[in-house]
Amino acid sequence: MLHLKRRTWDELCRHAQETFPEECCGAIVVNAAEEEEVRRITNVQNAMHARDPRHYPRDATVAYFMDPKELLAIIKEVESGQVTLKAFYHSHPNHDAYFSAEDKTRAMFGDEPAYPDAAYLVISIYNRTVRAIRAYRWDEETRDFVETGLSTVS
Repeated sequence: MLHLKRRTWDELCRHAQETFPEECCGAIVVNAAEEEEVRRITNVQNAMHARDPRHYPRDATVAYFMDPKELLAIIKEVESGQVTLKAFYHSHPNHDAYFSAEDKTRAMFGDEPAYPDAAYLVISIYNRTVRAIRAYRWDEETRDFVETGLSTVS
């Protein structure tokens, strides 16, 4: 079971609403004071699509590509021990909150999860209304990402 602070849940919903109809993306980290922080990461999918539509055929309404510099800054904080990575997240505008084959590909490094201890959250949003947020974690036994329980706490 993954527990999120209510303010974290609200910030995820706000991010998805503000970027709709495009996908939002980011990370949730826990700082030294044990506080969750939502780190928004710019979705550069439209720029990738404009630059190379053959390799990036989808736009930001149906795909995301985390800004590499922003992502790297967060990963450096994690690796230095400044924060702990709790989860990555992204939205699915006008679609359900499922962990797609593309989501799995992005979460993997070869045949292993890139961040095995992190959860992956998918936000379903229709017409700026969040319908669901679902959490997925790597399951070593099945060698796949499986849905896990998600709750909010004060």
